[in-house]
Amino acid sequence: MTTWTSIVLLLGVGLLAADAAAPWWQTASFYQIYPRSFKDSDGDGVGDLNGVTEKLEYLKEIGVTATWLSPFLRSPGADFGYDISDFKDVDPLFGTMEDFENMVARAKQLNVKIILDFVPNHSSDECDWFIRSAAGEEKYKDYYIWHPGFVENGVRRPPTNWVSVFRGSAWEWHEGRQEYYLHQFHKKQPDFNFRNPVVREEMNDVLRFWLEKGVDGFRVDAIYHAFEVEADSNGNYPDEPRNDWTNDPDEYGYTHKIYTVDQPETPHLVYEWREILDQFQQDNGGDERILMVETWSPIEIVMHYYGNETAEGAQIPFNFQLISNLHYDSDAYHYEYLINNWLSLMPSGKSANWVIGNHDKNRVGSRFGADRVDLFNILLLTLPGCSITYQGEELGMLDGYISWKDTVDPQACNGYEENYMAMSRDPARTPMHWTDGKFSGFTDGETTWLPVAQDYKQRNVQTERGVALSHLNVFKRLQQLRKEPTIGQGLAEVKAISSYVLGVKRYMSGNYVYISLFNIFGYIENVNLNDVFSGLPAQFQYALVTGKSIKQLGDQVSSSSVTLMPYEAIVLRSTTTI
Repeated sequence: MTTWTSIVLLLGVGLLAADAAAPWWQTASFYQIYPRSFKDSDGDGVGDLNGVTEKLEYLKEIGVTATWLSPFLRSPGADFGYDISDFKDVDPLFGTMEDFENMVARAKQLNVKIILDFVPNHSSDECDWFIRSAAGEEKYKDYYIWHPGFVENGVRRPPTNWVSVFRGSAWEWHEGRQEYYLHQFHKKQPDFNFRNPVVREEMNDVLRFWLEKGVDGFRVDAIYHAFEVEADSNGNYPDEPRNDWTNDPDEYGYTHKIYTVDQPETPHLVYEWREILDQFQQDNGGDERILMVETWSPIEIVMHYYGNETAEGAQIPFNFQLISNLHYDSDAYHYEYLINNWLSLMPSGKSANWVIGNHDKNRVGSRFGADRVDLFNILLLTLPGCSITYQGEELGMLDGYISWKDTVDPQACNGYEENYMAMSRDPARTPMHWTDGKFSGFTDGETTWLPVAQDYKQRNVQTERGVALSHLNVFKRLQQLRKEPTIGQGLAEVKAISSYVLGVKRYMSGNYVYISLFNIFGYIENVNLNDVFSGLPAQFQYALVTGKSIKQLGDQVSSSSVTLMPYEAIVLRSTTTI
């Protein structure tokens, strides 16, 4: 059993006082931009790179260190940019390479770092590499996973029972090559063969290309799908075992994923890429370039992506414990467990990261309730390590309603109208709310690629700038607090004070103690901080309040009696240093 002492010591290894040489990303505030929905600069109803450039000053305003941009490379758009046909070119829908270069230049002026979305698992079937592979060209024939399948009673069937994330068989017949190709996602997204060293070097070259263009790192998409089990001596693959909770053979959960994800070779691919980034920095100078890795794997597997005894891995293997395992009714003990479990399993000397929203999940306010928007922003920004915020979460944006007719997400469109809302990612991808004007200030055109959410007049940048305790202004105040040495580099203790209230204590010798408190449910709660945290100063003052609060900034309170309003989250600062 992990003790609180061991967790505190573990954090201390990675956060040794306020070290001026600490890597920039270690306590950074990352902001995910979904370019299609961020800002449209040319009136076509689709966001673009010039729109991002136009709004970079907003990122500076809200204290963002770096922004990760979802794909904008050349693509037919079957999965909205995650089906790439040219890994070294900008899709005309989003602009030109010159637009990209201008965006990077402006970001560097503002000291906002740019993180590119790197999609290594698959390409588009319209990629030149796939076309040549399908034609059997010698260099390219094994760039992808091909198999002739089997003929039984005169009927050809796929090589295995593997199922696509987007429903149906993960194998698609190619008439020209007379073989099946593997696609773990859309049938227009054929999987690369990473057992082919030529493919590995091709993707290594993609990384070098964008590093030369000035990006500060990469968010690596769906890395846990990169390898499949190796074929046997006859070139065949095994079926995956059945799950018993569905009888629908087209449902992704129909099989237990033991051969198509989380293969032991996969983390080593990330180690190779880290070497490329480190070598580039060694050759070219500048700040450390980073890898942010997306894997929805069991936590013990995720930890391998940090590296091992002989190799460095990703600086930021995404921590999806909160986004995956917290629910509306989760109590404070559940929060405490999920946070401390990551901190206790994290390898010595590594840094934590915290994610609660992204473009693939319903918005935080829709999953957990609009009353908890500030609560989650405060949690992410006062825990030790770095935070990743999805665009609009700083405003408290909620899911937009998208009718079946307007739905474009293939994950939903490949299913049925009866349950499309449960599958669709469109509601979290509606256009950003900039103003209370037409189309929320997203475009000057006459249409938008997805409908604007209905509540944009209340939840938008323009309106919230003018409301003292709006979600936006609470977020900006939080970013100021993150500059305090204790919150930036101090130790942390995370404890449930009761089933209803979570506490996060941040402390560092010679500095003030900060305590974030989170009243998760809709009841007034009174807590004695000394019941769970030892050695506290007697008096604290309010360093951050929200619209739920009845106290004001600077009000003082005893550590033995703090009253919290329903769903209130606050940050307290001791009146004396320790």
